[in-house]
Amino acid sequence: MPLNRRETIELASAIEERRTALAAEIRREVARARNESYAELAGAVHDTGDEALADLVADLDNAEVKRDLTEVRELEAARARIADGSYGVCVDCGADVPVARMRAQLAARRCIACQGQYEKTYAVGERPTL
Repeated sequence: MPLNRRETIELASAIEERRTALAAEIRREVARARNESYAELAGAVHDTGDEALADLVADLDNAEVKRDLTEVRELEAARARIADGSYGVCVDCGADVPVARMRAQLAARRCIACQGQYEKTYAVGERPTL
């Protein structure tokens, strides 16, 4: 069953709330990263353990911002689908995506069956390095 007007408005509002929260989180993380120098993280005394920890903290901060930016982009794409009337329709099979899935994953582009197939097809897992 396609999304009705009330459900679309509800989900559009949830998208806006999530997008606003993510934007605030990204601003906080970027500001904190600017204020927190590598030297402060690593410590005044050169120690390889402290240096490794500082690298890890910096990498985690970057990964968090990247993850949040990816989600913002997905939410922007969902807003565009709302505008063009394709929100809640699976991009692969054209079936209606259940409203429960849309509530759980606001930017969902696929029904559960197609998402499962997509993940199996495009999974990026551990690969042997030898």
